[in-house]
Amino acid sequence: MNVGDREPLIRDPVVVKLVEVWRPVWALSYASSLLGWDARTYMPRKAAPERGVARAELSVLSRRLLLSREVKALLEVAEKRVELLNLYEAGVVRVLRREIDISEKLPEDFVYNFNKLVEEAASVWEQAKAKSDFKMFQPYLEKIVEMARKEAEYLGYEGHPYNALLDLYEEGLRIDDVDNMFNTIIPESKKVLEKVLSEGYYPQKHELERREYDKEKMREANVKILNLLGYPWERARMDVSAHPFTTKIGMYDVRITTWYPEIDGAPRDFKRSLYAVIHEFGHALYELQVDERLAMTPVASANSLGIHESQSRFWENIVGRSMEFTGLIKPILDETIGITKEYTVEELYKYFNIVTPSLIRVEADEVTYNMHIYLRYVIEKKLIEGSLSVSELPQVWNDMMEELLGVRPKNDREGVLQDVHWSLGSIGYFPTYSLGNVVSAQVKAALEKDLGELPDLISRGEEGIVEIKNWLREKIHKYGSTLKPRDIVKRATGEEYNPKYFVEYLYKKYVRR
Repeated sequence: MNVGDREPLIRDPVVVKLVEVWRPVWALSYASSLLGWDARTYMPRKAAPERGVARAELSVLSRRLLLSREVKALLEVAEKRVELLNLYEAGVVRVLRREIDISEKLPEDFVYNFNKLVEEAASVWEQAKAKSDFKMFQPYLEKIVEMARKEAEYLGYEGHPYNALLDLYEEGLRIDDVDNMFNTIIPESKKVLEKVLSEGYYPQKHELERREYDKEKMREANVKILNLLGYPWERARMDVSAHPFTTKIGMYDVRITTWYPEIDGAPRDFKRSLYAVIHEFGHALYELQVDERLAMTPVASANSLGIHESQSRFWENIVGRSMEFTGLIKPILDETIGITKEYTVEELYKYFNIVTPSLIRVEADEVTYNMHIYLRYVIEKKLIEGSLSVSELPQVWNDMMEELLGVRPKNDREGVLQDVHWSLGSIGYFPTYSLGNVVSAQVKAALEKDLGELPDLISRGEEGIVEIKNWLREKIHKYGSTLKPRDIVKRATGEEYNPKYFVEYLYKKYVRR
């Protein structure tokens, strides 16, 4: 797709033709993404089974088109001339080869049944979470785990079957990579947590957690903060869902959601809504800053879940929870929700950076967050290898939570039912969250080498934010999925995944003495 007078990035005639014959696959993905967004925002609950059939049919049709003779024949021709292709053209060839290989390994009836199952399961999960009743969801999760095991066998793997599922979400990621990451960050996070709790600068609780706020005024605050960040409303929107998420429907249609969770029957602890918005903004920005000349091509979406998460965590935590950003948004919060007026910037900063062992992953602080992911990683591996049954999950979850963080869920809503991912069939996804934290700290270090200290940039307000966004676009975003995850990290930061930067970031921010 040409944009204005800019030279197209994909010019090779074979690859141009390949993208053209592949485009109906993109169109079906566009439609399915819109149906998926609607299912989690405005769809009537009773529509879930029918919606499941519709999306399952679309997935099967998409698979057939992807595996058509014309697409495969053109791809084979393009592969023979790959040395003549530029970076983006070669990326198209790599991504399509990977997609075709995966699709050929997964039988059509499996794809249909899996998509139908998770569409129904997501609706049941939402009801089960509301009622805090794991047994409602258990039979669906048993089927999902069984199908995930089959999926790993279909895909093939070396070593542990979980490697096949990891690779689906983060190309090339293996258990050894994840173990190396957790072996570094979990022990160090525990040390930082001990120091934070003993020093007492960062509170374990704050009175603003209990202060009620007006939802409509909070929405106004969220909109104004998105405006500060430069959210392009002509290409994006914000809605409400049970679990905040971002959906890219197309190059010019990226949607985020937030939530306004209630405590004791009223909306409280406004940072939960605020940081959901900033987090999802990071995801949306990545998609919105892919080079527009890649629109409607196989490389038009952002690269991998780990890299994606690095962007959301960068904005939510490294930028959004900084003292400087707190100073920027305090006037907005004072003017809208009003309950922040009586607090100084430093007091508000401490509220935003509460550090305490807690039950809910999406509300966890930077110091304890990765322990939540480690728990899910251990459980998922055991589910896939068959050493843990779904019926044992609530007990195992609660025991591990107590062991890791010293807190124990009182009910299923606080424990095993808190995340939407398993209901969507996303097993192998969770480790990418911690990988995102690791990469976000690497990105911060690389950005500061080029632009100077991040606090100074943030202090300059919109001007500094634009500089940060431009750097991210040029180093990471514009490529979409042209490059492999490891390659984009190395290109942007000069190194492979390196957890030491995240550990250094935690110590610098949270250890006062």
